[in-house]
Amino acid sequence: MAVNYRRPGWFTKNVFNRIVAGLTRSGISVMGSRVLEVRGRKSGEPRRTPVNLLVYEDARYLVSPRGHTQWVRNLRASGEGRLWLGRRSEPFTATELTDDEKPPLLRAYLKRWKVEVGVFFDGVGPDSSDGELRQIAPDHPVFRLE
Repeated sequence: MAVNYRRPGWFTKNVFNRIVAGLTRSGISVMGSRVLEVRGRKSGEPRRTPVNLLVYEDARYLVSPRGHTQWVRNLRASGEGRLWLGRRSEPFTATELTDDEKPPLLRAYLKRWKVEVGVFFDGVGPDSSDGELRQIAPDHPVFRLE
């Protein structure tokens, strides 16, 4: 089975992510944005990338709209990371959810950020059925943060 991963385009990587990361590093959260820091699984060096922090039923989650990205692979390997907003950071441990647990979280994520990330969900949106959300769940890792 092929692992889903959608590489960011030039504009996203060189313009959009840099703007969001810069604002977040300055302490301005763009719709819940944070800078995720995770230790590289091979290098051991800290790696940073902007992410959308989803708060759902009083718990916090990270959803990977682009699939099995480098930050996902690093987080799986380390099981922990830090979320930055400005100069404040908070450590966390992460637990990856099963595909059966993902549909309500994918729905909540798409309700909030569909305009930004909807293209990565192959036509599935916040109004899609639980079955459709479950079908795309393997392509979108979700982590509960503690």
